Amino acid sequence: MVNENMNIHKLVRIQDGVPRHPDWRMSAPINLEICEGEQVAIVGANAAGKSRLVEVLLGHYPLLRQEVEYDFGPAERRLVSENVKYVSFRDSYGEQDTTYYYQQRWNQHDIADDMPTVREALGLSGGQSLASGEGDFAAIESLDILHNDSLLDKHLVTLSSGEMRKFQLTRALLHRPRILILDNPFIGLDADTRRQLGEVLAHLACETAITLILVLSRPEEIPAFVSHILPVEGVCLLPKVTREEYLKDMKTESDTASYREALEWIMRLPAKTLTAESFYPHQGGEILRFNHVSIRYGERTILRNLDWTVNEGERWALSGANGSGKSTLLSLVCADNPQAYACDIRLFGHRRGSGESIWDIKRHIGYVSPEMHRAYMKNLPAIDIVASGLSDSVGLYKRPRPAEREVCLGWMRVFGIDHLADRAFLRLSSGEQRLCLLARAFVKDPELLILDEPLHGLDPANRARAKAVIETFCRRPQKTLVMVSHYEDELPSCITHRLRLQRER
Repeated sequence: MVNENMNIHKLVRIQDGVPRHPDWRMSAPINLEICEGEQVAIVGANAAGKSRLVEVLLGHYPLLRQEVEYDFGPAERRLVSENVKYVSFRDSYGEQDTTYYYQQRWNQHDIADDMPTVREALGLSGGQSLASGEGDFAAIESLDILHNDSLLDKHLVTLSSGEMRKFQLTRALLHRPRILILDNPFIGLDADTRRQLGEVLAHLACETAITLILVLSRPEEIPAFVSHILPVEGVCLLPKVTREEYLKDMKTESDTASYREALEWIMRLPAKTLTAESFYPHQGGEILRFNHVSIRYGERTILRNLDWTVNEGERWALSGANGSGKSTLLSLVCADNPQAYACDIRLFGHRRGSGESIWDIKRHIGYVSPEMHRAYMKNLPAIDIVASGLSDSVGLYKRPRPAEREVCLGWMRVFGIDHLADRAFLRLSSGEQRLCLLARAFVKDPELLILDEPLHGLDPANRARAKAVIETFCRRPQKTLVMVSHYEDELPSCITHRLRLQRER
């Protein structure tokens, strides 16, 4: 509801707000004011209620006796839908529609004729660039800083998670909103792009009339231009405080004692019996070899003449800028990319295309990625999602047998989410969903662990816990790790090797 008589300094106001539906409610009524000139961050742990508060702000969760009050001042556009735009965490994985399937990004011959390019999705005509667009000069300037012109002719489904984040931000800014809500805007972005994005947001905050509301899982990423914090704790919105007040009182320590038993459980797991017949090399053997591997899509080269060997027990950190080919490389390892058959790739001592089945490969691999998170859009019990890792299925689900359920519950307990076992996956917070997918990656006790941005969207406590789980798991014999992260502090201390990819120009 737009209030014509409200003081112009109060851009957003909620007084004793209670969502109508019981499932949407916070643990206390919502009282909130965001004033003209304030730049705000909503900060809290996973499942604290951050997304629920955002849904109230967007009008998706109607209130019992009133509506969210907005005053957009003298602007010509008065509708909330015209003035408030939202880029969500899940937007970093692309549009949610039923036509997408897990391996589609790697099967580009399956892209439908009506699948839009970035240019088409932004409403730009052929040959038109972002810099030539009309409207708020600051928005257009910011788009140029993000270098989106290089993405214009790519299909949306082919974008990396970082590139998709850039696209979603670009589309939102082109609407010139009065309020822009960004859910975890920095995740999925390499260090240079995070810096560029920070500069863009600071420019928007300081030089335009846009009010930014950032939803952050990493309190250490609160930008300097943010003036106020909305802390959310226990599904309750706490009083608004200044950035300085919040940072002064912020707790940073991690309580390792709370999950020490889970780490000991991992170390007590029995060793698996591995033989040549189980498609695994002799102990100490070669796990992976790429010989002059090149991958092209149309005119674009993703990987060029890559040589790479991974031996049993090595722990690799894979890095590179957004779009440099990290996820493409991992799709070759995980048997999700059909181009692997045209390349000289050996997995567990076997040449790809020499008669092995995809299941021979996957039974030894635990995997999580942004693409996988995007594909898991079934509203099934969380434990069924975890159990799908036992059969390496994405899209095919079955109830686990009693013995399998115990294994799944064990790994859910490791990640602190066993109490969510029977809750619908889509009712979980994005951080809780990521923990479910991490449990899925570990559930069959794999020999090769492939973790592509595994700590996306996790709060500090869950990030520390997941990192400790990875460290502990890799201390066991015959465990090999390849991990992608744009944050150096997310990498476990057990890393022994590094591979950095350079983006083709």
